[in-house]
Amino acid sequence: MRMFRSDYSEGAAPEILRALVSTNDEQVAGYTEEGDEHCDHARALIRAACGRDDVDVEFAIGGTSANVVGVTGLLDDWEGVICTKDAHINVHETGAVGACGRTVLPTDDANGFLTPEAAERVWQFQTSTGRHMTRPAAVYISDTTELGGVWDLARFDALCDWADARGLKVFLDGARLASALTSSAAEGLTLEHIAERCAAFYLGGTKNGMLFGEALVIADPKLKRAFPYLIKERAGLLAKGRLLGVQFEAAFEQPADGNEALWWRLARNANACALRLRDGLVSLGFEPYGESASNQQFFVVSPEVTRSLEAACGCETFYTLSDGRLVVRFVSSWATRAADVDELLTLAATLA
Repeated sequence: MRMFRSDYSEGAAPEILRALVSTNDEQVAGYTEEGDEHCDHARALIRAACGRDDVDVEFAIGGTSANVVGVTGLLDDWEGVICTKDAHINVHETGAVGACGRTVLPTDDANGFLTPEAAERVWQFQTSTGRHMTRPAAVYISDTTELGGVWDLARFDALCDWADARGLKVFLDGARLASALTSSAAEGLTLEHIAERCAAFYLGGTKNGMLFGEALVIADPKLKRAFPYLIKERAGLLAKGRLLGVQFEAAFEQPADGNEALWWRLARNANACALRLRDGLVSLGFEPYGESASNQQFFVVSPEVTRSLEAACGCETFYTLSDGRLVVRFVSSWATRAADVDELLTLAATLA
């Protein structure tokens, strides 16, 4: 059976591989620097997609590198970043931001979305005694959230408005941004709007059909200056940088037939398969956990059913609830097909 463990279990989309093979013999400058025409072209394509020509576009090998360099580059030594308690930088990156001398300031938000109300409580506490406490200077959000939630325009603007009022910079983790923005739950939020309001964010490639790589879009002057040095200092600079440029070039090149760029099309497939799985499991009587409209789907099942599902399709256990039941996650990808979903639903029918 096809695995539903993650959206980076496969290698890369055929279009990405063809681009890498067709440019393999070319000689270009290293480290994504001037003279690498593929990185330069990818930057131009991404700026066009974002509707801004005044942003820097830089590349990182993966999400942790993008988060660490992006977040820490926005902060001074005495400053911290506000995020939810389940945020990736708080629980899944081995304290990487803290290891770089910056402080993560989690809120009590429980559903993956950072709210102005919870962020305000952290702000008030951290600024209550002046220089004796870490001062918040940025907020971190991810789209999709850790629980597959999708930010819509109203929710996004409400947080950005609060951050602006407090003089805080907004950093968006976009490891699964393609899935989020192609979801019906985005409700008006666009790539152009994110580019307008965020100090920095990134476009995820690792989890959307590439072998590896994320593209950071940087509006903040401080991070623009810091990024080239931080990415090297923190061991994230790829010598064969052209491998990043070629992949993003292929992902954002506009097809001659008028279709969407590959980056969007791959995410739409992942979302469609995830929703097919969600609808099928719900119809079989399985209990969803949360309201994900993205390529991550969460369900509450017994330990016995969990073991059967894990053995069959590699789904991961995320939480243990107070009644002993487990929350498991299914993830679809660019490579998932409707037939793969139907095969899993056939098995699930025997467990319902």
